[in-house]
Amino acid sequence: MDGQAIETQGRSESLSRRARIADRPIRVKPDQSGVVTDGVKHSMNPFCEIAVEEAVKMKEKKLIKEVVAVSCGPQQAQETIRTALAMGADRGIHVEVTGKDYENLGPLQVAKIFAALAKKEEAQLVILGKQAIDDDCNQTGQMTAALLDWPQGTFASEVTMEGDKLKVVREIDGGLETIKINIPAVLTADLRLNTPRYATLPNIMKAKKKKIANMKPADLSVDIVSRLEVLKVEEPPQREAGMKVETVEDLVAKLKEGGTI
Repeated sequence: MDGQAIETQGRSESLSRRARIADRPIRVKPDQSGVVTDGVKHSMNPFCEIAVEEAVKMKEKKLIKEVVAVSCGPQQAQETIRTALAMGADRGIHVEVTGKDYENLGPLQVAKIFAALAKKEEAQLVILGKQAIDDDCNQTGQMTAALLDWPQGTFASEVTMEGDKLKVVREIDGGLETIKINIPAVLTADLRLNTPRYATLPNIMKAKKKKIANMKPADLSVDIVSRLEVLKVEEPPQREAGMKVETVEDLVAKLKEGGTI
């Protein structure tokens, strides 16, 4: 996972997270220590794309003055940042994490980096995708808010700025919930928050000239040592072929035969 928008007091800046995910299909390593990523094409995490779009829309409405896209990972993570810049982000920050540290990079380590950057940039708003679609952890936004001791509006499907507060419509199991939170705050974007724009060729060319700052976690005094150990990664069992039945009685018989009922 890598990526994000920051908003700061005075200059009103939004830090937008960008995450890289591997395109399908993926293969498990022979030693079952993880999945093969070498040579695998990566693309932007859809929820992070929505987060950046929301930050850019806020800037277009003159609610914020600057959008900073952040990504944590190896050198290739800069490709994701360039995409965010082409969408309208003003500058990027690449926090370089490589080797075993990158393989073990989890939500807590990323949240520590984002919290440190938010303080360094004097941010007032951090916008992330609600989750990466590879690990589906759905933890980074909540952990970032906890580390900063900021209010959080998670699973946002609508965001409205009202003075120094944010009105957030959240998608929950029972429907929709509307809350108001103070700024500074952390938001996580849900699917229906917006429809991300396509980066046009002129903006892609302009993005190549925009600044990307490089740093390492140590520059932020962040410890990214993981306290978790992956014991084994296995491919899911191969799915058995289905069958068609003519009647409900046949269906019940087959379910009993298979021990399902």
